[in-house]
Order: sequence, then structure tokens, then C-alpha cells
Amino acid sequence: MDPAARRLGGFLALGGLLVVVDTTVVVVTVPRLVREFDASLTTVQWATAGYALALVAVLPIAAWASARFGTRATYLTALAAFTGASLLTGLAWNVGALIAFRVLQGLGGGLLNPVGTAIALSAVPPHRRGAMMSMLGLPVLVGPLAGPLLAGLLVDHASWRWVFWLNVPIGVAALLLGRRLLPAPAAGRERLPLDVLGLLLLSPGVTLVVLGLSGSGLALAAVAGAALVAVFVLRSRRVAAPLLRLDVLRERATAAGAATVALFACAYFGAGLVGPLYVQVVRGDPATAAGALSLPQALATGLTLQVATRLVDRYPPRRIVGLGVAAAVSGTVLLVAVLDAHTPYPVLAAIGVLTGTGVGATIMPVMTAATRALPADRIPSAATVLNILSQTAIAAGTALVTAVLSWRTGAHAGLTVGAAAELAPGARAAQAPALAAAVRDTLVVPAVLMAAAWLASRRLPRADGVPHGPTVTSHSPAASASPGDA
Repeated sequence: MDPAARRLGGFLALGGLLVVVDTTVVVVTVPRLVREFDASLTTVQWATAGYALALVAVLPIAAWASARFGTRATYLTALAAFTGASLLTGLAWNVGALIAFRVLQGLGGGLLNPVGTAIALSAVPPHRRGAMMSMLGLPVLVGPLAGPLLAGLLVDHASWRWVFWLNVPIGVAALLLGRRLLPAPAAGRERLPLDVLGLLLLSPGVTLVVLGLSGSGLALAAVAGAALVAVFVLRSRRVAAPLLRLDVLRERATAAGAATVALFACAYFGAGLVGPLYVQVVRGDPATAAGALSLPQALATGLTLQVATRLVDRYPPRRIVGLGVAAAVSGTVLLVAVLDAHTPYPVLAAIGVLTGTGVGATIMPVMTAATRALPADRIPSAATVLNILSQTAIAAGTALVTAVLSWRTGAHAGLTVGAAAELAPGARAAQAPALAAAVRDTLVVPAVLMAAAWLASRRLPRADGVPHGPTVTSHSPAASASPGDA
């Protein structure tokens, strides 16, 4: 890539870092927040699920907002909203305020990834999109490495509030850089009408589906949400200017990539909730230890991502992604096999390296393979669809794993997770084998979902299939826009 494209990719990676860091740090703070606000795990978990739902709720307007206001204005406005909401989250006085401000964070951060991805992919030709996506994947390396460890230090030695205030200086720096690096909007942008009815169908539908997964007795909510999403899909095929161009899923690579991303994100981010809880609740160790234990896996993920995503430009993605998912499944199954109340941390770290290697060869390579052969005018819709699916899957995975962990903790130890977190050292030691068994049972769910993701990845192209000429052109305004208005 040329220097200008690298600078652009680096800046967009900084914006993406905010969203990734804000996801990883909260996982470490959950036990402290349960105690701080005297709330149940399920309630506090809505600080994460509500954030993820808000990300999803605002995602559908990404392509429309970019066309209506320009990507520069859309991106910088979203960045400013996220930064301001981060400041407010650190000021939360009860769990309700915490969840509300986290939702505001999600509304701001939800536009950063799809708009940033569209800008980045339109700035380079298709055969260089893997290299560009590897730059956008840098937050996957930096965020999980720095986020949990720094969050653990802040929780143990300062205050959980600083976990959220971390975003403020990063956000301000990104805003200043963005004003310099993002080009001014091009003249003659297409002012598309907003599909309001489509938005009103999709956002509540996704919310109800995730709500239905969050606890017992809510199956009707999940059914209602699925019905709304189905109506949205059917309607989108019949209107002239739909909220999302779902016809991008007719492309085999895009459809296979979407299914793989959804299943794998559900498994990976759901499993990410379990590790810190195991360290703090089962072992009784501080949040700093939970953050430190995550470092080997995060490092393996980030380093593998940088190599694997570039290899997608040269080799069939089916081969690379298939090996990646297989490695992640193997790591998760091995963890289920060896986990007990006294499993040595070096063993867990080594298994984390195997799992992290698989993750690095899966998520960003799949996103690249799903979009690289599309013309420029379809990239915004494809990026939005993939982001909606991944964020919905993250929320669903978090809710599903929380529900299973609560169920198995009650079955094995006769306790809620919140009560287990409050046990005195002696009582915790007595309950540790039962609590470890609950964690082990819960990890079976991500393992099964990852195996399903491997099956979905078999539909990715066998051959390279990358256009090696100039960037695909189109007569639409989206295709002819400058990189800053893609």
C-alpha cells in the first residue's frame, strides 16, 4: 500500500481501538460492578449487552448517513458521541445510569466500524484489501492486550470508573487526527431517503431476539423479534431504496462469510466472559490476574491476524479460515477437557495461545473474503450487514453464555454467580470444584458454535478469485466517491 493508504488505515484503526477496548475492559470489571451496585450478574451484564444492542441498533443507518452527510462528518460525529458517553459512563451513580450511558456509547461507536471499513476498502484495489483489513485488525491485537491488563490494574488500584474514562484521551486524539486525515466530502453526494419503516423493524427485532436469549420466560420476545427481522428481510426485497441492500448475500463468498462470522463471534465473545469469572470467582484471584492471563491469547490473535489476513490476498480463504476455526475449536475442547479448580495458569495460557491463533486466522480473514470481490458501490451495504451480524452474535453469545453459566452454577453449587463472587475464601475453596464444573459445562456451548462455524466456512471459495486489476468501478455515486466518502 502507498503511504497515504497506510496513514488512513492507521487512523481508522485508532477509531476501531476505542470500540474494542471498551468491549474487553468491561469483562474484567463485571465482578466489581456486581459488588459496587449490589446487583445481579444478569443485570450488570446488560451494561455489555445494552452496549452491543446499541451498536446493532445504529448500524443500519451507516450507509444512509454516509451518503446523506458524508463519511467525514458521520465518522467524526460518531467518534465525538462515543467519547462524550465514555465520560458520562464513568460518572454513573447506579446500575441503571451505567447501562443507559453504555447504550449511548454504543450508539456512537456503532457507526465507527462500518463507515471506517467502507472508507478503507474503497481506498485500495481488491487485491490489496487483505493488507488494508490487516491494519483495521490492529485493534484486535492492541485492545485485548492492553485493555484487560490496564482495566485490572485500575479496578484493583484505582477505580472502575477510570476503565471508562480511558476512552476520553484516545477519543480526543482521534478527533484531532480525523480532522486532518479524513478528506472533505465530495460534491454531488447521493441524498438517499431514510427507510424509516425498515429501521423500525430491524432495531426492535434484534433487541427482542437478544432479550429472549437473556433469561428464562422470554421465549415469546425472541419469537416476536425474529418475526420483525423476517418482515424486514422480506420488505427489503420489494422497496426501491431499502435500508440495507441484502442482495449482497447472493454472492456466495459474502453469504458464507456472514454465516461464519455470526457463529464464530457468538462463540468467541461468549466464551470471553467465562475466563475472568473463572479467575476471580473460582480461583479467588484479583482482576489483574484475569487480565494477565488473557495476554497470551490476545497476543497470538493479533499476530496471527496480521499474517493470515494478508495471506487471503494470495491463497484461497477457505483453506486459511478452515485451519483457523479448527485451531479455535481444538483449543476450546482442550480447555473443557483439562479445566478444574486447580488447573495451572501456564497450561491455561498455552491453550489460550492455540485458541488465539485460530481466532486470528478467522475473523478478519473471513471479513476480507466476504467483501473483496464486491464492487465499490456494494461495500457499504456488505460492511453494514457483516457488522450487524457480528454485533448481534456478540450480544446473543454473551446472553447465552451468561444464562448457561447461571444455570450450571445453580445446578453444581446451588448458588447464583453473584453469590459465588461474594463467598469468603474458605467457603470459596470448598465450592471451587463445583464452580469449576459449572465453568467447564458452559464452555461446551462455545465449542459447539465454533464447530458450526467451521461447517459454514466450507462454503467459502476454493480458489483465489481476487480481481487483480484496478478497483472495480461503478456508475453509482458511492463507487465514484473519494476514499473519505466511500
